[in-house]
Amino acid sequence: MEEATKGDPVNPITKAGEERCIGKDGMKKKVVREGEGWETPDIGDEVEVHYTGSLIDGTKFDSSQDRGTPFKFNLGVGQVIKGWDEGIKTMKKGENAVFTIPPELSYGDSGSPPTIPPNSTLQFDVELLSWTSDSFPLALIVIQNLMLPHAYSGFVVLMTVKYEVCLEDGTPVSKSEGVEFAVGDGYFCPAFAKAVKTMKKGEKVLLTVRPRYAFGEDGRSSSDSEGAVPPNTTLHITLELVSWKTVVHITKDNKIKKKIMKEGEGYDRPTNGTVVQVKLIGKLEDGKIFVKKGHDEEPFEFKVDEGQVVDGLEKTVSTMKKGEHALIAIRPEYTFGSSESQKELAVVPANSTVYYEVELVSFVKEKESWEMNAPEKIEAAMKKKEEGNALFKTGYYERASNRYEKIRRFQAIRYIENDYSIGHEEQQQCKLLKVTCNLNNAACQLKLKEYKQTEELCTKVLELESRNVKALYRRAEAYIQLVDLDLAEADVKKPWKWTLITGIMHSSGSEDGVPSPEGEDEGVQQEGCTILWQHICKDDQVRAIEFNKTGPACPYDQGMIKPCMMMIFF
Repeated sequence: MEEATKGDPVNPITKAGEERCIGKDGMKKKVVREGEGWETPDIGDEVEVHYTGSLIDGTKFDSSQDRGTPFKFNLGVGQVIKGWDEGIKTMKKGENAVFTIPPELSYGDSGSPPTIPPNSTLQFDVELLSWTSDSFPLALIVIQNLMLPHAYSGFVVLMTVKYEVCLEDGTPVSKSEGVEFAVGDGYFCPAFAKAVKTMKKGEKVLLTVRPRYAFGEDGRSSSDSEGAVPPNTTLHITLELVSWKTVVHITKDNKIKKKIMKEGEGYDRPTNGTVVQVKLIGKLEDGKIFVKKGHDEEPFEFKVDEGQVVDGLEKTVSTMKKGEHALIAIRPEYTFGSSESQKELAVVPANSTVYYEVELVSFVKEKESWEMNAPEKIEAAMKKKEEGNALFKTGYYERASNRYEKIRRFQAIRYIENDYSIGHEEQQQCKLLKVTCNLNNAACQLKLKEYKQTEELCTKVLELESRNVKALYRRAEAYIQLVDLDLAEADVKKPWKWTLITGIMHSSGSEDGVPSPEGEDEGVQQEGCTILWQHICKDDQVRAIEFNKTGPACPYDQGMIKPCMMMIFF
């Protein structure tokens, strides 16, 4: 990231006590305490802040300080009001600033009753405690007039340059009016890749290149179009950076790649549930077009994460900005798989890598959490939960997980918890939603073989309900797969140590709406007690667990079963 200058409208340098405008919509920032270093968070980073929000007359309506718990959210993805997204990205670690945010960047003409009236200008006293960068940042580079970042995980940067190379005596060696190369691969000689990292778009430089960064002691022989370079020769290179583009790896397995041909507007991107309008052309490896939509008629419309287009296209469109134009290469695992598919204009053979040209014309996102009142937030969360349950039961585990994750990631539940205006009943609904959605998501992660995520989700449930048997069961399954057998055994034994086993077991049924393991839909009053024990055989090892023979009994066989030695197979 380039260090900000006073003329930088995005990251202006502001000293303690100074106040200046942020952006063009009348928002102001006053620094109370300067932060450390020069780095600021990027879009997608999870930031942690303390804040106090008040009306312009000083009336306080919210404060993380009062709760004693910092607030976390992902920057620049619509989880908070726009003023926060725009302001906090200008802050350094440890900085404390007061933001004055006009209604256009907060709650607008609807306000947030009963604490925030319509058309209210708000003030937030914010301290940026820390941030964590996303392990897979997408489309964070702003092309125009910014220096090239030296490294971004998940990106390949393609440079287009014009150049002319000659020896010290003026003898021509090589010339091009436009060539594209990946920075990591380099081009012509080592000096090219090093020089372009310091250049801006449209910049033209004259380089004097010593042998070390040219062709060294070996030199280079001539070819049909290029002259020879003698050993230990210094070169003079005229180099112009015409443009540069990013190739983004959309997935961690590098099976979806996006080449940005034209940057989009702003920083907002579609999320799951967003209705998008696109123009697209799909091609096979030989260039044959198999689908074309939105060019000769109205733009093609679909809803993200509804399965209306291939998975790879959904994942990629979610990384695009309005007006962005991209070329996409998608391996068969994210398109039509191992089956032949008849499309509108051609047959897509089995196991085909396909290519799309996509322009994101526009999109309409679902109403954001911060635009909702408490009942609307609960209703939206319940809707996502029901969608997730339906997807789980039909085997769409990743999409189901996305529904449950949206409830957590987009803060619908956290906003309810932190809303002073809601009652006890809504607070209880909020807690139930947290428990059930984390349990459901854990079931999805088990199906997807993501055992670490399963363990983390179940632990969150147990922090709220320490005697939730279903969470213990699923966490034990995860521990077994992670070969943490002692932890699995501890989770399996816990229900037998509780004194009111019957009531506890009854409470571990299928309130979360997802079928219990082994297809149990009616609870675990009988089979649920034994299902914890008869599970996985691994490496032919048998571990015996002896329960307290004088301790509490298990509800089974008319409410009682004789205490016994149970066997768990690992």
